[in-house]
Amino acid sequence: MALKKIFEKIRFERYLSVYIILMIDIAMSVFASMLTLITENLLFINHGVFSGAFVAQWLLTGTVAICAFFYIFKTYYAVIRHTGLREIWRLAAAVTGKGVVMTLVMALCPVVHYSFTHYAALLILDWLYTMVVLVLVRVAMLLVYDYIRSKSRDARSLETILIYGTDDKAISFVQTMQESAKYNVAGFLVFGDTTQHHVIVGKHVYCVESEREFAAVVNARQVDAIIFAHRNDARLEENRLIRYCISRHIKVLYSPSVEEVVNGKVNVDAVRSIKIEDLLGRPEIKISLEQIRSYFQGKTVMVTGGAGSIGSELCRQLASFGVRNLVLYDNAETPMHNIRLELEERYPGLKFTPVIGDIRLKARLDFAFRTHHPQVVFHAAAYKHVPLMEENPCEAVLVNVAGTRNVADKCLEYDVEKMVMVSTDKAVNPTNIMGCTKRLAEIYVQSLGLAIEQGRKDVIPRFREQIAKGGPVTVTHPDITRFFMTIPEACSLVMEAATMSTGNQIFVFDMGASVKIAHLAERMIELAGFMPGKDIKIEYTGLRPGEKLYEEVLSNSENTIPTHHNRIRVAKVRQYAYADALAAVDKLENLSREVKIPEMVVLMKQTVPEFKSKNSVFEKYDKPTN
Repeated sequence: MALKKIFEKIRFERYLSVYIILMIDIAMSVFASMLTLITENLLFINHGVFSGAFVAQWLLTGTVAICAFFYIFKTYYAVIRHTGLREIWRLAAAVTGKGVVMTLVMALCPVVHYSFTHYAALLILDWLYTMVVLVLVRVAMLLVYDYIRSKSRDARSLETILIYGTDDKAISFVQTMQESAKYNVAGFLVFGDTTQHHVIVGKHVYCVESEREFAAVVNARQVDAIIFAHRNDARLEENRLIRYCISRHIKVLYSPSVEEVVNGKVNVDAVRSIKIEDLLGRPEIKISLEQIRSYFQGKTVMVTGGAGSIGSELCRQLASFGVRNLVLYDNAETPMHNIRLELEERYPGLKFTPVIGDIRLKARLDFAFRTHHPQVVFHAAAYKHVPLMEENPCEAVLVNVAGTRNVADKCLEYDVEKMVMVSTDKAVNPTNIMGCTKRLAEIYVQSLGLAIEQGRKDVIPRFREQIAKGGPVTVTHPDITRFFMTIPEACSLVMEAATMSTGNQIFVFDMGASVKIAHLAERMIELAGFMPGKDIKIEYTGLRPGEKLYEEVLSNSENTIPTHHNRIRVAKVRQYAYADALAAVDKLENLSREVKIPEMVVLMKQTVPEFKSKNSVFEKYDKPTN
């Protein structure tokens, strides 16, 4: 009982420092050498007791040698509770080095002359004894540590979990969770032949074939949660295991990513509940990490809108690619402060520069380009909310059109190697002001011959807030559909496309199948542990201004050209002369500054003929079709 209290107050690794481990190892090595002499004396009794001079030479040589080789191979730096084959080989190398030194000393400076057989027996026994005692000490420490830790954990309230799957990541996750003060891993869960019985890393593998067998396992082990190590697994099990868990009020969790596992330790706070985004994404995106890293490494990269949802995720991913300087440009003070704190904490070695500025102000942009000379610019700054921009069209033009022109012009002025503009699927055959401004931005940038990208806007955060308040969840129309891609997925593809761009291209991402928003709302309610229509109601509010039932993307073979990446295609769109694009943008900026909305919207529709307003006051400016 006393041991448990002590263990709860202290941590073994704090007191079993590397120096204590080194002292223990040296003491065990000396003990092994002494044991060798005793054994040898018993085996070769006719030689009598070893002389004092020989014993002193033997022990002194062995001690000095083992200290030197322990230092050379850093055997004492290995964390005992994570000892593996690599650490055992380090010990073997150190002990072998000790044997070599002792052999040389006995041969070159003998104080007593013995036979070759006698010396050989001494050295072999010493090697064996030293290895055995060092390994046994580590095993003993592991057993004591695990015993006290298990007794300590019994007194706490731990959640019992099962890990889905038995691949390398699932196994690694179990091993890193050994130190968790929150979770107790009961084993692995797989669907398959229930006659199989095997154990991996000391944890039982539970094979089930039906919901009844799943229920029997979770009831027998009193399971509180199932953890998925891969999003793809969660997507595949959306209509089976996840529904089993929801019906039995078993938590569904997702394990942290590689970036959230630091020094072999899992940040328990990073283990989170499964989100609807985890189920919506397409199969895992394969990107050329080495190619991306080699392209961005050592470069100064600027991200406009760096504190926004897309921009901040771009910064997180760029931070791991060895950029020389990451320049974040945004006019939102609080979000910029938050991303600054995050980058300082997660990437202490990263050089980055937050710049508060507005892309509408040319002088401020010029200062950022003149001061930092970025080699690559990701332009993610934009106004993106459809209803707000429908009500404030002049601001949409100033930021999305004039602001983009300002950024593109500065890229040319300061010889930026590459500019990547993040756009939106709403720019395809736009039906609202926001979509049209993004299409106008694409037209201007493409006319300059620089790279452009595509992004999206999400409805998920609003649903999550409504569910948290107890509903109702509002959906504009029962048949409305949208494409979804997680922000990390989109940003990964943005960077992949940046490396393959040769200029003057619009890249389109394969967004997969569109999702019915009503179905999305139902799944989110279920994942929150409620019954759609009973616990939380879904209300249909009607289409908002500028909104259409479905979004379009240029992802078919008629409108796009394939690339070497199966998720990225090049759009085939109408080409605009730069002079025409410049004239249109300049005139639109002037009209927006003068707040001449009718004239501005008419010019937008003339420049982008496919812009047809839907459910909007601006429908009256559309040309009638015959």
